[in-house]
Amino acid sequence: MTDDPIAALLIRVAAQDRAAFADIYAAAGAKLMGVLLRILGNRAEAEDALQEVFTRAWLRAGRFDATRGRGMTWLITIARNHAIDRLRARSPQSIADDGEAVASLPDTGRGPLSGLVAQGEARRAVACFGELDPIHSAAVQGAYLEGASYEILAARHNVPVNTMRTWLRRSLLKLRECLDR
Repeated sequence: MTDDPIAALLIRVAAQDRAAFADIYAAAGAKLMGVLLRILGNRAEAEDALQEVFTRAWLRAGRFDATRGRGMTWLITIARNHAIDRLRARSPQSIADDGEAVASLPDTGRGPLSGLVAQGEARRAVACFGELDPIHSAAVQGAYLEGASYEILAARHNVPVNTMRTWLRRSLLKLRECLDR
């Protein structure tokens, strides 16, 4: 467990250790905020969701099992599931409005070198997505860029949920194979 400091902190949080909770917040807050912001696309909503995620972590820390996975993975799962629940609760109009707002935000975090590297990686990723069947490509983008659930994607593409899972799994394997070339 020494290689997983978050797991050690979660065990202490399960015993109602407030100092450990503050340490988890400091150690994991930024990463969880990034996950929530990426899925929700709205900073204010992501900040609200982050507080709810940490509340859930405080209440459910006793359920964490270090033998089944890493502490950060457990926290990210809580954050992702909560964000998806929030997306499901949105009206269709608010989803469209938020997408436009996120697209109009300037990217201020890149320098020239990292920008060139990112462009090269983006071209490779776009080329690999181009090798996928267009329907499968749309499903992968829906799942991993929009945060859509299997059920939502299955309904969107009019296929059974298990078929959607198979599409996503096979598509991700193809993408990995393409990116590793």
